[in-house]
Amino acid sequence: MEKLYIVIPAYNEEENIEQVIRDWHPVVEKTGGESRLIVIDDGSKDSTYAKMQKLGEKYPQLIPLTKANSGHGSTILFGYKYALDQKADYIFQTDSDGQTLPSEFFEFWNMRKQYDMVIGHRKGRQDGFSRIVVTKTLKLVCLLCFHVKLTDANTPYRLMEANALREVLIQVPENHNLSNVLISVVFAKKKRKVKYLPITFRPRQGGVNSINLKKIFKIGKKALKDFHEINRCLKANTKQDMR
Repeated sequence: MEKLYIVIPAYNEEENIEQVIRDWHPVVEKTGGESRLIVIDDGSKDSTYAKMQKLGEKYPQLIPLTKANSGHGSTILFGYKYALDQKADYIFQTDSDGQTLPSEFFEFWNMRKQYDMVIGHRKGRQDGFSRIVVTKTLKLVCLLCFHVKLTDANTPYRLMEANALREVLIQVPENHNLSNVLISVVFAKKKRKVKYLPITFRPRQGGVNSINLKKIFKIGKKALKDFHEINRCLKANTKQDMR
């Protein structure tokens, strides 16, 4: 039986976390008894982790984890590495704000044998103009820096085959804020088989978004510097592979 690990980072999501776990736990139940729902509290200042622990008593395939605060991208990497250490066959990532729909998951799951990654395309997203601008800017930056055309580089709705992800993670710096963007880039650069599917992307279902324009600018500034170095390493690795 194939093991699916769903990775969900959470920071100050006390308003959403119970509903998100209630929505996503049936997915791991349907994919098999060895599958797990991994929710990672990123050092929340509210009752997010306490609620996760209580829900762990009710949902047998839920694993609530907590760690010191290090940001969304770093928490995702923590979850991916945990899932790989637990011998997951497939890893799926989404967020804890209730913007994505579990009902759309099985279209992705049914394609798992055909692709190394099946990733959502947030067509007609409903979470605000500034977020759309950020997505389009990332798409342009990836094209200019890495010379790859990505439909939606940072979507928090992606199903990845474990061995492919393990190989790609070698290229992603520890604690990187835009880890999913870099994963999408490396999949494309290595010419891995990737499929984009349109998904519903609703407004945040509760709570307050922790990312503001100031943080976006700070993350973007650091990303440009990191992207330059990562691109240099990717080119060097590509040359070695061709020898």
